[in-house]
Amino acid sequence: MKLNTGLALLLACLPLSALAELKTETVEYEQGGTTLKGYLAYDDSITEKRPGVLVVHEWWGLNDYAKQRAEMIAELGYVAFAPDMYGDDKVTEHAADAQGWMQQITSNVDAWRARATAGLDVLKAQEQVDPDRLAAIGYCFGGATVMQLAYGGADLDGVVSFHGSMPPAPDGVTIKPAILAAHGYADSFVPPERVAAFQAALEKAGADWQVVVYGGARHGFTNPNAGEYGLENVQYDADADRRSWDLMQSFLGEVFEDQ
Repeated sequence: MKLNTGLALLLACLPLSALAELKTETVEYEQGGTTLKGYLAYDDSITEKRPGVLVVHEWWGLNDYAKQRAEMIAELGYVAFAPDMYGDDKVTEHAADAQGWMQQITSNVDAWRARATAGLDVLKAQEQVDPDRLAAIGYCFGGATVMQLAYGGADLDGVVSFHGSMPPAPDGVTIKPAILAAHGYADSFVPPERVAAFQAALEKAGADWQVVVYGGARHGFTNPNAGEYGLENVQYDADADRRSWDLMQSFLGEVFEDQ
């Protein structure tokens, strides 16, 4: 009895935030005849509706790293949903597999956007989400994916690409969301001419855009496990990771504050 009473008193003295619990769950959905399993994360201590953030995985698939990023977004007070872009539980550590799966998706831009939009629709449908305040962030392949959402007219307030491939915007598109691209200067997968074409196309489209380049950083600079994949150009950079994450937080605060 004394133990229970003491525990009750302790809990009563704690701030509400200390009692909060991060909720996560797998959400099954379907698109184009493929069954997909995304990952939802949110803080259940927040009772009001809040912005939703789509978190799109690297070309390795919806692995633990992508889920950790979704949880980190949820810890910021947003509802996060990491969509499954491949289906069939496709996750790998082998670049050849990842490249093949990615190319299956990216070979048809309309289908690529439709797959990403299906994930965004799942996020919007969550009861905790304010559907008028939405953003999308993505890593590597996911970075290119969120740009395709922007180019396809998705109703987003902002998109953030981390070490993405920077596909240039097609001519004639209207880009609604603000854009932030975090890029590693030493990323040989995305040479300077590609970055220049990306920037020029956004400028031509009249987009609200910014590209931040981190000196010495290579592809995959946000992923602490990047060096384990055995690719010389794929390496973690703690400084670029920290700085880009801090910048993203400021960016999201700005685009959602404007709503």
